[in-house]
Amino acid sequence: MTDLILAHLPTPLERADRLGAALALPPGRLWVKRDDCTGLATGGNKVRKLRLFVADALATGCDVLVTAGGPQSNHARSTAAAAVKAGLDCVLAFNSEPPTRTEANQLLDVMFGAERRFVGPMAMDDLNAVVELIADELRDQGRRPYVIPVGGSSALGASAYATAADEILADLGHDDLLVITASASGGTQAGLAARLGHDRVLGIDAGALADPASAVRRLAIEVAERLGLPAPSGEPRIVRDQIGDGYGAATPACLSAIRLAARTEGLLLDPVYSGKAMAGLMALPRSELQARAVVFLATGGVPALFGSRFEAWLSGPEHDRTTP
Repeated sequence: MTDLILAHLPTPLERADRLGAALALPPGRLWVKRDDCTGLATGGNKVRKLRLFVADALATGCDVLVTAGGPQSNHARSTAAAAVKAGLDCVLAFNSEPPTRTEANQLLDVMFGAERRFVGPMAMDDLNAVVELIADELRDQGRRPYVIPVGGSSALGASAYATAADEILADLGHDDLLVITASASGGTQAGLAARLGHDRVLGIDAGALADPASAVRRLAIEVAERLGLPAPSGEPRIVRDQIGDGYGAATPACLSAIRLAARTEGLLLDPVYSGKAMAGLMALPRSELQARAVVFLATGGVPALFGSRFEAWLSGPEHDRTTP
């Protein structure tokens, strides 16, 4: 299946001058890398990684993809769609109890025919062990599972974002830039840093891991080794002041960021990842943004906007500071 196309690449790099003006930035300073436009199942950054995973799964004769995530995981939804496209089965594990409503990403998981398993509340850091247990169970049944770590954050998956970095460099025509991205399981930030260096990549922590810097540091080294690049010097740059009450918990700053992006650029950000990343960008000192081109990575996640959890929060009055 060498002609299997999962992603529309390269994704566009768009000027965001109206949003930039709202942040007191001059024209041509703020750009958006539209990885919400990768195409598969509403798009998103996970599709780049899944291109590599699915190709590997098919090459090694696997028949079922197995992965895990939060109850509204974009990665799980994208994996379910990729499995369908490739003619594979899919098992998804979620660190929650069964939801009372099947909506947003969960609805799409059902539409794509994935088997869903709700394993109860646990830390995201512990979910990969659950995935391995499911894979062992499937092997005992004679299946050939392909294990994808949470968020697609392995050296293989993260290497997809070294390629994305090359796209950004080619479109801008120079390397004097700062890429800002949501950082959760660490793979996206690590792949960018493997190509650009830690000093040119800033992650806004979404609160998924207890120690995201360790994950990014390790993965960036592994990606660099995989691609024959020098290991990035310095330390990962991660801002942790946008987490709020935890992973998936909305914040007033996130709501302001979502509304600003929508009303200046028609750009849809989600409450869990890209909304918090934009809130982090908005909170940076202007000196951080004035010296070079700023590229905001739009990672997708639009189905979360249609979940009942965020409905009142997103549609409430401008002064509403209530968080779901």
